[in-house]
Amino acid sequence: MLYGDDGLNRLSEEIVRCAIEVHRELGPGLLESVYETALSIELKTAGLDVKRQVGIPLYYKGELISEHRPDLIVGDQIVVEIKSIARFDPIHLAVM
Repeated sequence: MLYGDDGLNRLSEEIVRCAIEVHRELGPGLLESVYETALSIELKTAGLDVKRQVGIPLYYKGELISEHRPDLIVGDQIVVEIKSIARFDPIHLAVM
């Protein structure tokens, strides 16, 4: 399903809502794979299409150089990468 700008905003808001729910239920300190599984369940419960660890070929100037496997792809539109850290430091802003 493809979303317009308003739809992408709503989809993003729903992803954040689901992520907050996972954090409320599980709390901090677990492995990223645990949060990935829980968020996938929460997103599916919310009626969203979720794909996990789908291989996406990466090309550089027409040449295949690698395959990326994002944690989740939601609604065939938004890539979600799960991160689990001990504490939030300024360096983490660089990846956002």
